[in-house]
Amino acid sequence: MRAARHARLPRMRLLALETATLAGGAALLDDARLIGEVRLNIALTHSERLMVVVDRLLRDCGWDVASLGGLAVSIGPGSFTGLRVGAATAKGLALALEVPVAPVPTLDALAATLPFADAPVCPLLDARKGEVYCSLYRWTGGGMERQWEYLAVPPEVAAARLEAPVIVLGDGIAACRPHLARLGAGVREAGPVHSLPSPAVVGALGHAILAAGGGIPAERLAPLYLRPSEAELKARRA
Repeated sequence: MRAARHARLPRMRLLALETATLAGGAALLDDARLIGEVRLNIALTHSERLMVVVDRLLRDCGWDVASLGGLAVSIGPGSFTGLRVGAATAKGLALALEVPVAPVPTLDALAATLPFADAPVCPLLDARKGEVYCSLYRWTGGGMERQWEYLAVPPEVAAARLEAPVIVLGDGIAACRPHLARLGAGVREAGPVHSLPSPAVVGALGHAILAAGGGIPAERLAPLYLRPSEAELKARRA
């Protein structure tokens, strides 16, 4: 296998993709510095808009795609279709540019939108089918440290695992809110701006992965689903 062309450059231009939720977007970072970000929460599929967003962002920032030294992509859990689009786009670009990819778990990226939190942070994403995706994180001074495995569970199960004080965020809060009432004032909800993952945060986490040598070749990139897709379930029943 050929070595990634830009893997050891002292500085790196990075493209980050976030397609794990119905919203999504892209960001450009020059090392750890955010250059530009686009987030869209509109009724278009990621396959319709993602490359349009990437092309526009590169053009507006005056960057050429050939100058990219790495990619970061949110790998899930999240929307099965969105994750496939994001992974396929990242793979195609990484193969063409011969650059490494940083896979960023979506729950990690959502928790990282609340740095310096003074209480444990629980991101909750709507997983459909009566479940939420969740995990638990604590600020350690150097970043958000994950305390739980990644879970896909009913809202009442997620809420039952939590203890006060805790901060919750994400579009799965509504489903969990009735079950969180037992915690009273011990549970705090982050504002709407924290309801969805940020491409810029995906990029920041991806940059840290690449800087530590944790990037992977495009061929190894795979979404984190947590549960089988509807197509797989139908195939098993058949």
